[in-house]
Amino acid sequence: MMTMNSHTPVMVREVLQLLRPQAGEVFVDATVGLGGHAVEIASRLIPGGWLIGMDKDPKALDLAARRLAHLSGAIRVTMVHADFRELPQVLRARGLEGLDGVLFDLGVSSMQLDNAERGFSFRFDAPLDMRMDTSQPGLTAADIVNRWSEADLRRVIAEYGEEPAAARIAHAIVQNRPILTTQQLAGIVARAAGRRGGRIHPATRTFQALRIVVNRELEGLQEAIEQAIRCLKPGGRIVVLTYHSLEARAVKRAFQKLSGRCICPPYVPTCECGAERLIYLLTPHALKPDAEEIARNPRSRSAQCRAAERVEETE
Repeated sequence: MMTMNSHTPVMVREVLQLLRPQAGEVFVDATVGLGGHAVEIASRLIPGGWLIGMDKDPKALDLAARRLAHLSGAIRVTMVHADFRELPQVLRARGLEGLDGVLFDLGVSSMQLDNAERGFSFRFDAPLDMRMDTSQPGLTAADIVNRWSEADLRRVIAEYGEEPAAARIAHAIVQNRPILTTQQLAGIVARAAGRRGGRIHPATRTFQALRIVVNRELEGLQEAIEQAIRCLKPGGRIVVLTYHSLEARAVKRAFQKLSGRCICPPYVPTCECGAERLIYLLTPHALKPDAEEIARNPRSRSAQCRAAERVEETE
């Protein structure tokens, strides 16, 4: 079971160097999780700063609030149960017109992976759930696995899992319904996908695809990053951590578009994407964790870090 003490945030040194939080500033951690990054940012906002932590997992918010409790009085700390796509509404509700910095740490948290009952990992035998926000009814992985057509399963496993054996896996899932637990599904997928070399379990990509669909992780991601950039004050900074190529692609496109680079397909004769120069890139190429961090925290190995700064109004 994940605890606050065992939680290891990814690329903390790089995140802090890029965000440069200062006393009295206003920052948002739009995916606060267990608060590992948030507590490091918040401690640098003393005195008089304001840290807003957002997450759609209420259990994570509660743990993050406890982790940051010792800073109450030195700065203002606010926890908000909300999806990162709701950032503009969260700011308006609190009378904020601009931010000094915002962090997005995308993907599933260590707490969610290590909590057997959440159904994110095939390391534990648990019901197929995978919802980040269990406080609300909604689509679960079991719904997808047991109700969706073979064609739809093949599509999502191929698109969101980037799985070459998507057709075989989708067929095997349909043939073995009902599928009720994580390990039952992992076994079916592994048999369908066949033996592979390397250290990645054959079911990893299928589980990723299901999780992305259940939590709408890619739905509106590029637009959410663009919205966050528009919420920054001139000189404000955004840092985004991604963990797979689909997330990274959406973030890269958002950064390119708002750094003034057209992202239209090459066959479009004139720019239609609305590119405008609102930021300059602090990371022309994504940063990755060093070997020491990967050895200390193997889950960081797939992380990529991108950052940008809102340009001054006079530019």
